[in-house]
Amino acid sequence: MLQHFTYKPMFEGGRLPGWTFSFHYKNKRYGGDYRQDGSIVWSGETPPDEDQVKKMIHELMTFHVYE
Repeated sequence: MLQHFTYKPMFEGGRLPGWTFSFHYKNKRYGGDYRQDGSIVWSGETPPDEDQVKKMIHELMTFHVYE
């Protein structure tokens, strides 16, 4: 489970091309960019179980941004 998930637009005004995000997973902090096409670019280490983590991020972004 992702904990302390936060996101913000890359640019003021909330306009695309995407959002930056961060969260804690398995007691470690991760972050990256969520692009408008749904791709994720990690800003540091890639979390273990990357595919599962990406699914969780997509669900959270769909709920919070695209609702």
